[in-house]
Amino acid sequence: MNRSIRLENQNDFRNVENMTREAFWNLYRPGCVEHFIIHKIRKISAFIKELDFVACDEDIIVGNIIYSKARVVNKNKEEFEVLCMGPLGVLPTYQGKGIGTLLMKHSIKVAKTLGFNAIVIFGNPNFYHRFGFKNAKEYNIQTSLGANFEAFMVLELYEGSLKGISGKYYEDSVFEIDNEELNIFDKQFPYKEKRITDTQF
Repeated sequence: MNRSIRLENQNDFRNVENMTREAFWNLYRPGCVEHFIIHKIRKISAFIKELDFVACDEDIIVGNIIYSKARVVNKNKEEFEVLCMGPLGVLPTYQGKGIGTLLMKHSIKVAKTLGFNAIVIFGNPNFYHRFGFKNAKEYNIQTSLGANFEAFMVLELYEGSLKGISGKYYEDSVFEIDNEELNIFDKQFPYKEKRITDTQF
């Protein structure tokens, strides 16, 4: 495998969406929404094109990571900008081969050079702890509903970067999905059967 990472470009859009659809299909719900989220993120002002990377094996796109701007709002209604990572997708036949790790490490390195102070994610702690992500409660950051749980994690991009920053986390409204819009969008791709699977529970 000849792996490389580069910025996504407009010619990659449909390939990335299809790859993401393959990666997430029936994983967290019957069908998936992640390919539609990526499609929408590229059109919003919160999108950070400098952190939109594809992983390739020769000329085949096998993974993608994308970021958008989010915010933490404290009790005084003060807002602090942070990064929202995701979706991060890897083609099923390439999963378990270090592609996701490669994309995470590269994007974290670039995010530091761009001056951002933290990344917030919802994900698998067993995977993300290896990059330094910690439970958000350690930084006194909660979800928009005031909750904390193991899958809600934060990474400081440099030591003390979250000092004085606490409150509730709000991602862009792009993550709110209209099912009718999703169904229309999904018709542009090859038919795949929606199923209920063990990974959805």
